[in-house]
Amino acid sequence: MTSIEKLEKRLWNGADQLRANSGLTSTQYSMPVLGLIFLRHASNRFQQVKPEIEKELPSRGGQKRALTKDDFTRKGALYLRPEAQYDHLLSLPDGQDVAQAIIDAMDAIEADYPEMLAGELPKDYQIFDTDLLRSLLKTFNDEGLREAGGDVLGRIYEFFLMKFAMVGAQDNGEFFTPPSLVQTIVNFIEPNHGVVLDPACGSGGMFVQTAHFLEESGTTASKAGVVFRGQEKTELTIRLAKMNLAVHGLEGKIAEGNTFYEDQHELLGKADFVMANPPFNVDEVDAEKVKADKRLPFGLPGVNAKKKVSNGNYLWVSYFYSYLKPQGRAGFVMSSQTSSAGHGERDVRRKLVESGAVDAMVAIRSNFFYTRTVPCELWFLDRGKPADRQDKVLMLDARNVYRKVTRKVYDFTPEQEKNLTAIMWLYRGQTARYLGLVREYLHQLTQEGELVPAALAPAEDSLTTLLDTAREFLDGLGAAAEGLDTLTTAVEEWEVAWRGYQHDRAALTAALKTYAATWAHVTAPSTAAPAAATGQTSLFAPPAAAAAPAEDAAQVNARQQQARQAFEPLAAQCKGLSKQLDLLAKLAARTYELAEGPALNAKAATSWDTRALNKTRKALDEQRHAAAEQLQQATYFYRQAAWLQTRFPDAELVPVPGLVKVVDQTELAAADWSLTPGRYVGVAPVEADEDFDFEAELRDLHLELAGLNEEAGELARTIQTNFEELV
Repeated sequence: MTSIEKLEKRLWNGADQLRANSGLTSTQYSMPVLGLIFLRHASNRFQQVKPEIEKELPSRGGQKRALTKDDFTRKGALYLRPEAQYDHLLSLPDGQDVAQAIIDAMDAIEADYPEMLAGELPKDYQIFDTDLLRSLLKTFNDEGLREAGGDVLGRIYEFFLMKFAMVGAQDNGEFFTPPSLVQTIVNFIEPNHGVVLDPACGSGGMFVQTAHFLEESGTTASKAGVVFRGQEKTELTIRLAKMNLAVHGLEGKIAEGNTFYEDQHELLGKADFVMANPPFNVDEVDAEKVKADKRLPFGLPGVNAKKKVSNGNYLWVSYFYSYLKPQGRAGFVMSSQTSSAGHGERDVRRKLVESGAVDAMVAIRSNFFYTRTVPCELWFLDRGKPADRQDKVLMLDARNVYRKVTRKVYDFTPEQEKNLTAIMWLYRGQTARYLGLVREYLHQLTQEGELVPAALAPAEDSLTTLLDTAREFLDGLGAAAEGLDTLTTAVEEWEVAWRGYQHDRAALTAALKTYAATWAHVTAPSTAAPAAATGQTSLFAPPAAAAAPAEDAAQVNARQQQARQAFEPLAAQCKGLSKQLDLLAKLAARTYELAEGPALNAKAATSWDTRALNKTRKALDEQRHAAAEQLQQATYFYRQAAWLQTRFPDAELVPVPGLVKVVDQTELAAADWSLTPGRYVGVAPVEADEDFDFEAELRDLHLELAGLNEEAGELARTIQTNFEELV
């Protein structure tokens, strides 16, 4: 996330030359800029899959057949003619019409994909000066963007639209849902077949993440028979959605229409999965136009004196429910106030709960959205819930689960996403999948532990070189040299710390090796078939534990608990060794500061290679950080396993204060049918943090300071600009 943020700023600074060096407005140049980002990503994907396709091409008479569009579609990529490839545009000779070449590239792509992209790609490049266009092409040839993954595309789009001060498809909201929230929705509902509908599709992020989910499961959207259908009311956003689908090699239909009044795809009761992040709290929906809508089986949520629906949130909720097939699932983002709203909204919520379709509610803290700070909730509906869960709802309060990315933006780590999904698995009685995730963590901590010795070696080599040099220098000083006593003490402290480190390092590496051998039967990776082959589509392939009989789950869990507990002292040793490395680096720095002080500087300058030593000292800092990172990786996966196992010690879902509880309709009725998780899970007890992560806290403080400094700089520039305009 941090590197993506840097990439965004770098690209924006490059593109912002258009404002400074032309008379164009952001409205004029925004879509052309986004079009170049589209071309860059399409070329990325094309070049990535082309060697794979060529390798698999059948041959006849020693000749392989030509590449076709279908070859690239099967790989989730666009076929690009030579004139449509980004490198071709970069290499245009001086004097050639660059704008027309870009237009020709867009025309070529539309010609190859008429149903998906005809008339959708931007072509107004003649408004640019040729030199500006060439410069812009080079800007988006940035190494970070060339190497960026496909899902970065939507974020780059969103960042640029925000900077262009344009209004997205969702009034005062965002057309781009944060990846963490999309991934959580996908993980929970597992869209692995049939029609996937997003009636407020924005830039199509739900569809893209579904495709990633299917790839992780060992299949593709086309192989799984997944059909994408989206609807949006803003032409600009529809174009972005189509471009986003196309650049990921996905096919789908995005229709223009206001979902409050129109069902362009006519999918009432026909969708297998519904995913959405609709605009919140819309209050101007015409009640007369929607009162007879078949998509409102629970009635209108409330009408004001102007015959307007007071709040459109429950219109969306009702639509999502109505689109589903009898076995369909839905996951969507909704304003936090929706789950406990009163009056007519309460009546709709009661009827929805009584239908048995509400499956889970997940509370998300503020600052997950890129341009909004409000908290939200994820709603999950399942019209095919089994009988034993018909009156049950999973309440999951994830407000204390997050990673701080910047001062204003939070998200989930991949492991936090997995841990939340594991709770859903336990709720559904899928114990084997939960155990499979714990096994994955135990396997990863073992793997990371095996990498520790190699990660430590470079820092140890540098420390050895520096210490040996310091000893030689000390030995060469005269007995009466000024500053000798202080320097001698510093070297002695360093030597004592170095011997202690070597002893603890040997103990840790031996313990890690013993652990890996002792617990291999528990931590070994899965040998089971991929998830798609077993019919158990998931973000994670089910491990060997998934194939074990249900009655063995308790035994598997017991062994995993023992394996995790056996690693606990090693986790403490990893943390301790990291601190020792940090101390050694500080002692080395102090020693050399003393040796290079005024009294000893002349002697030092003649007794060692200053340039080589400075290079070693600089390298030590990077090597120490790399070693500390590797030590942290092993303990990181230990903490993930511990997070699950300490909360669910028997591999069964139990109430966890401040986190999760399963409630029934009796309890919901007593709480005025509220679906707010925090109302049921309570507050987690305050616990002493025995494993306080100082480095993580320091990182958060650094992010806070960096954010404040950036805001101060922007404010200063704005004040300066305003002042210049006044005078």
